Amino acid sequence: MRYAADHKQTTRRRIVAVASAAFRERGVESTGVDEVMRRAGLTHGGFYAHFRDKSELVAEACVEAFDEAVVNLGRIAAQPTAAKRARLLIDSYLSPRHRDNRGSGCLIVAVGADMGRLTGPARAGYACGFIRHIDRLCDTLRLARDPEENRDRVTHLMSSLVGALIFARATDDLARSDALLASSRRMLRRTFSTLS
Repeated sequence: MRYAADHKQTTRRRIVAVASAAFRERGVESTGVDEVMRRAGLTHGGFYAHFRDKSELVAEACVEAFDEAVVNLGRIAAQPTAAKRARLLIDSYLSPRHRDNRGSGCLIVAVGADMGRLTGPARAGYACGFIRHIDRLCDTLRLARDPEENRDRVTHLMSSLVGALIFARATDDLARSDALLASSRRMLRRTFSTLS
């Protein structure tokens, strides 16, 4: 059977997209190549026609996940003040919907701890995507005119958001998790409400 000229590239993109969601749902260490290939509707043996090893797949899947976040940044960037840009990010990031949809959620929360234990292409791909993501957030949020102050504020905001989401996902008591999200939203809104 003959395949279209772009078949291999299309298949590779499908594997990367499936892996990106799987790694966010279950973590890098808990997600094997077999599971990724099964979710993509392919056999395990076909994996090596596209990737040298799992580390290479992890690197590409991380870049893909960080790039997916770009879609949401346009709405935030369009807000007229830094306070409104911060509030929109706070409210969407610390929502029950984001908490409950791990496969399309924040990569930092899902696999950040895994990255501290990995080396090679996986770690390098994540690090590259992470730095680019912070740069994009700095450009989007514009929380201060001074670039260094802006980066400090963005880093503080993101660290707070990531920590709150980890806490909210860590409890199996839904009411407690909802309360944690709500209190974190209130505190962060207050912190960033004075920005112009």
